[in-house]
Amino acid sequence: MLGAGLVEVPPVPYKDPASAIMTDPQVAEGKRFCSGCGAPVGRARDGRPGRTEGFCSQCRAPYSFTPKLVKGDLVGGQYEVLGCLAHGGLGWIYLAKDRNVSDRWVVLKGVLDAGDPDARAAALAERQFLATVEHPNIVKIHNFVQDYIVMEYVGGRSLRQLREKGPLPLPQVLAYGLEILRAFGYLHAQGLVYCDLKPDNVLQTEEQLKLIDLGGVHALDDEDSAIYGTIGYQAPEIADRGPSVASDLYTVGRTLAVLAFDFRGNATTYKHSLPDRLPLPESVELLLRRATDPDPDRRFWSAAEMADQLTGVLREVVAAGDGNPRPAASTLFGPELRLARTPAEAVAALPAPLPDPADAAATLLSGLAPEHALSAAAGLKPTPGVRLATARAHILLGAPDTARDLITPDDWQAEWYLGLAAMAAGDLTGAAEVFRRIRWLLPGEAAPGLALAFCTGSAALFDAVWKTDRSYVSAAFGLARLLLEGGDRAGAVVVLDSVPATSIHYVEAQMAAISARAGVAARDDLLDAGRRLEALELDAERRQHLATEVLEAALGWVGQNGPCAGTVLGAELSERSLRFGLEGCYRALARLARDPDERISLVDRANSLRPFTLL
Repeated sequence: MLGAGLVEVPPVPYKDPASAIMTDPQVAEGKRFCSGCGAPVGRARDGRPGRTEGFCSQCRAPYSFTPKLVKGDLVGGQYEVLGCLAHGGLGWIYLAKDRNVSDRWVVLKGVLDAGDPDARAAALAERQFLATVEHPNIVKIHNFVQDYIVMEYVGGRSLRQLREKGPLPLPQVLAYGLEILRAFGYLHAQGLVYCDLKPDNVLQTEEQLKLIDLGGVHALDDEDSAIYGTIGYQAPEIADRGPSVASDLYTVGRTLAVLAFDFRGNATTYKHSLPDRLPLPESVELLLRRATDPDPDRRFWSAAEMADQLTGVLREVVAAGDGNPRPAASTLFGPELRLARTPAEAVAALPAPLPDPADAAATLLSGLAPEHALSAAAGLKPTPGVRLATARAHILLGAPDTARDLITPDDWQAEWYLGLAAMAAGDLTGAAEVFRRIRWLLPGEAAPGLALAFCTGSAALFDAVWKTDRSYVSAAFGLARLLLEGGDRAGAVVVLDSVPATSIHYVEAQMAAISARAGVAARDDLLDAGRRLEALELDAERRQHLATEVLEAALGWVGQNGPCAGTVLGAELSERSLRFGLEGCYRALARLARDPDERISLVDRANSLRPFTLL
């Protein structure tokens, strides 16, 4: 499952257990700290190496960094110790063979300091919690013997080791995040929080990710046990409020940040914050900022919610990387309702938030035309969903002020309609403020980005939405409009050409591309515009209007540059031939006109263009 079907994560070869054994198991002096007060212990002095066992000079608590087991020891009459693998936050970790189960490889995890009551209590807590934990992304606990937890051996590399040479590819980092959140969602459903997530505690073996150190696992209703965490990853409110789902998700955000960019000072200057500017796509930055917000009430509400938004962000990042769309149905918004080219058109075109499925009345109103929705709502109980559906109807009928009076901004859906009302009233600045807040909440959703793009004229947002999901055709037209306004007609044509032939808006996209080509003062563009129009299936009226536009452009070009070889819509690139062609177009439009005055005007225009002849 690693990569969620969106990205290929390079597999990490399985590591032979025997090769992982430390030849000289020692804890570096710089990593020796008292488990009681955190003061440095066991350091060199006067040229003599530091002691691996002794008492802290600050609090007098005993410490020991010497392995308690050696090769050949038999633990619990079943597990034969082969050596040390590593030294973790709660003690030495040993490799052993299970003599009772086919000599399978297992890991024994001991206590950091047997004399430390908190460390021992944490180990005992592991026994209580982990006996029932069963998840593919969490290391499997086999047994508990004496003072050791017996776990499966997971051969691979930690995310810290994978990160040693620099930040990891962003799609890979986000894929790791999805796997971690899957494991966290399971733990949270069991009433547990992980507490101590960091790159050291996550290991990839082949194509699977596992949480490998559960020493900090804590019950949500436990108010007495010691809490373990790591500076730079632990949420700031832990000391006052204790661990929570929000604090766990904070550690996910911090871990992803450390993996994704050169996050210097994460344990010092930025211990509880992120740098002002991150070298990441905007959607990724928004996701990390919400996950690590100092206020736990502003973070994601659950692992599932964060995973849903992270998946949307991953789709955007991968699509931007290789140019291939990664569409997916939203769980929060319906589809784009119609094509929009301008902010005014976008009011009725933007996707609508999906109503609560438990609110049948709101669901009913969401499928009705605005005027019918208002009539139907009059006889319904005014639930929050019904009020929002009524507000939306007023907005679409041109009464945004009436809509505002019906909205209480108590969630993001209500905020959405406040933004839509501001948009309908022409207050794009006010609407942008609202949609920015919603985009911060939902960085993986296309709809807030599309709404904000229309309000701010952001080509980057239009581009991100369009590259990710080609069903949002308004994003293509919005981007093309901005490119045209900036003088990049060729770029606009490229965008319009990317509208799939299967789209109901394909013909409109091609018509817009023809207009864009005709507006370029170059012979080849005029020829291309003509060829496109000849190949397009259109009704007579639209064809003649577009032919008139192309031939008018060609006539203007010939007037500046003189005649040349080539034909556009059957007319040679000369003034006489183009005038005959335009005359025919205007007479055809006159025959199609329904208004007599318009018909006369079109005939007059045809006569004025007709070249002088003897007949």
